Formats: sequence, C-alpha cells, structure tokens
Amino acid sequence: MKQPSRQPSIATTLSWMNVLASGIALLLVYASFLAYNLFAIRESAVGSLTGEAQIVGTNSISAIVFDDKTSAETTLSALSHSSDIVAAAIYTQGAIPFAQYPANGTLPIGLRPMPEGQGVARWTNGADILVGSRIVFQGKPVGVVFVQAHLHGLRQQALRFAAIAGGIMLLCLGVAMLVGLVFRRILAQPIVSLARTARLVSRYRDYSLRFAPEGSYNELSSLTEAFNEMLSEIQQRDGALEQAKENLEIRVEERTSELQAANRELEAFSYTVAHDLRGPLQTIANVCYLLGETDAKQPTEGKSPMLAQLRMSSAAMSTMIDDLLDLSRSTSTTLRIAPIDLTLMANSILKGLAEMDTARHVRTVVYGRCQGNADAGLMQIVLQNLLRNAWKFTGQRESAEIEFGCTQQGGVSVYFVRDNGAGFDQRLADRLFKPFQRLHAASEFPGTGIGLATVERIIHRHGGEVWAEGEVGKGATFYFTLEGPRA
Repeated sequence: MKQPSRQPSIATTLSWMNVLASGIALLLVYASFLAYNLFAIRESAVGSLTGEAQIVGTNSISAIVFDDKTSAETTLSALSHSSDIVAAAIYTQGAIPFAQYPANGTLPIGLRPMPEGQGVARWTNGADILVGSRIVFQGKPVGVVFVQAHLHGLRQQALRFAAIAGGIMLLCLGVAMLVGLVFRRILAQPIVSLARTARLVSRYRDYSLRFAPEGSYNELSSLTEAFNEMLSEIQQRDGALEQAKENLEIRVEERTSELQAANRELEAFSYTVAHDLRGPLQTIANVCYLLGETDAKQPTEGKSPMLAQLRMSSAAMSTMIDDLLDLSRSTSTTLRIAPIDLTLMANSILKGLAEMDTARHVRTVVYGRCQGNADAGLMQIVLQNLLRNAWKFTGQRESAEIEFGCTQQGGVSVYFVRDNGAGFDQRLADRLFKPFQRLHAASEFPGTGIGLATVERIIHRHGGEVWAEGEVGKGATFYFTLEGPRA
C-alpha cells in the first residue's frame, strides 16, 4: 500500500506564505514604480524634444524664406549634442523635403500629417519618439520640422532601477523570513507542543496528561482549555468504562459458571433418566417375549398384532435412549486424542449393518488410508450415525451404494460419507443438524432426529466442521473435518 507523502508543517507553510505574499507585493510595487519612472522619463524626453523642435523651427525661418538649404542643415546639425536624437528633417509647404539630419543619409522619417489647428504633435512607440512642430512666419505656416529620438537611457534606467529594487526585495524577503521564524517560535511552537501532547495521549492512553503552553494568547488559551477539558471528559469516561468492563467480566464469569453448572446438571439428569429407563424398558421387552412365546403355544385372536406393536415401540424407545446417551457423551466425555484408522472403523460398522440386515444387498466402497487424530469412542459414534443413516435412506433403492473416503482441500483432510438414497432439499440443509428436526416422515424412514445433532457436537469439539450436500431422489453426501480439539 502506498504511503501518503509527508505534508509540511503549518508553521513552515505559513512562513512560505508570508515570504510569497511579501515577494508578490514587492514585485507589484517594483512594477508600479518602474512603469511610473519610465513614463516620467519619456514625458520629460518628449518635452525636451518639443522645445528643441520649436527652437530649430524658429531658427530655420530665414533659411526657408531665402531657400538656403545649407543654413537649414547647419541648424539641424546643432541637434547632434543629444545622443538620443537619431534623425531630423524640415519639410516646406506641400510636404516637400527641404533639409535633413544627418545630412548624408536617407530620410529616416516618414512624412506624418500634422493635426489641424495644432502647432505641435508627437508620436510614441516604446522608446521611439517623433515630435513635429509647425514653422510659422508672419502668421502663416511655411513648413514643419520633425525630430526623431530613441531613448537609449530608458533601458539603462530600467536596469538600474531593477538592481535597486532587487536589493530591496532580497532585504525585505530576509526580514519576512525572520518574521516567520519569530512567528514559529512564538505561536507555532505551542501548537506543535499541543500536537505532541495529543500524540502521547493517543499512544499511551494516558488521559491524565495536560497541556501547559508557554506564553498567553486568547486563542491559544481557549484551545488549551478545550483540549484539557476534552482529556478530563475522556479520562472520566475511560474510568467509568473500565469499571463497567470489570463489572461485566465478573457478571459474565458468574453467569458462565451458573450456565456450566446448569448444563452439567442437565446432562447428568438426561444421562440418569436415559440410563434408568433401560431397566423398565428391558422388563417390558422380556414380558413381550414371554407373552409371544405363550401366544405361540395358545394363540389368542388379536393378541399377536398388539404384541408386535409393543415390541416395535420398545425397540424405538431403546434406540432413542441410545441416541440420548450418545448426545450426552458427546459433550461431557473427556477427549482422548490419538491417531485412529477411520477406514478400519468404517469397514467394521458397515460389516455389522450388513449382518443385521441380510435381506439387503448394498454395494459399499471404503477408501484406504483415511486416518486422523481424534477420540476413538466419539468418532465411533460419528461414523455409526452417518453410515447408519446412509444405510437407512438407501433402503428403497434396488441398487444401493454407500461410500466412505477422504480427500485434501486446502491442505486439510476432508472425510465424507456418500449414498445414492432419498437425498434432501438443499434449501433445508440448515435443519439437518438441529435436534429432533427431521426432513422425512417417520413412516418412510424411522429415526429420532438426534443422530446428526450428536455428530455436529462431536465434530465441533474436535475443532472441525460438518456440512451436507444433497438432492431429492439423488442421494446425499456428508463432509466433516478434524483440526484438533477446541479449548
């Protein structure tokens, strides 16, 4: 999983924000002053050029009147004292070139029409400036003088201003950094201490810790009071919770002890009742046998069916007593875990079932090497119930089949008993392992409904699981695992 990147502290972020804000403000101030300075320099240059153009125009009146171009060029050459002036020209009425500066060059200035009614006009393009001035003699315009300049010092002025502003900016940024450090020590450091206290409380669950800031600020005091109040509340609740937890554990232990005692009494009662019923039941069975022998010698009308019914009821009751005793032993018997051969045990049980029901022919398959660690007596009960059920529910099949084996699933041994008998509805599988729950009528398949509940308890005591899969009319398969006894 990708770890989140570590974010800078609030103090560091605020310090950089302070520096950034100061830098932006200084840049805006620098840009404003630079723009104003350049504008002022250009306006001053325009005013100076306008004055020089007017002087040149006034000094060139006689040259124009007497058509003395040499004198006009001499007048224009006086502009050479300015390094910014790159060209100048005099035009007579009708836009006819009269004189130019420099004298040997081509005219660098395009003719610009002078606005009506204005004696002076100017055109600017960045550092390039063009100024035009009318030449008036006796109240009439006789020509126009144009002066073009390129402000070379404008760039130098901007660079000089930038150097000064850069030095001031660095100085101001240094001051901002110093202010940020002071702010961190004065305000951010208490917040860091508060976070450290919160981290210690969270790590060690020590709600008795309190935060004591250095210095006094209204906001920090409020935060400290709220934080300490929260710790006090948590400490009180934590103490109450611990006390309630101790009381609950005591009550659970008491209820568990009571429940275990009640279960032991109930198991002892069930075992005693089932065991004590065997004596009277055996007496009833013996009387039935003697009555049957007497009836065989002196037959009495209607007596034999009643004796048969009585014998069947006695046998059913005997089976129920056996199942109840198995159910009691499944939870009360001490586990004696040892390696056992389940293949040998299954063969023995199936052989006994075949000897008791010789009229049936059942094909049995028991796979070899099915071994496990379990209590031999309890596993005998498990296999007896599962194989006896398989034998019973295949009773209506002409070609009955029963299998026992084991397989590996995810490194765990899974044992199974499979048959092709009556099967069951898979949607009702959760009822199979509940006591006295039956999915078939007693008239079809007799039974007590206790066997599978006993199987589940025994398997769970061994730390395993038991489940079943089946389909009506197509048989059933019961699976179980053994993974060691539960505590």
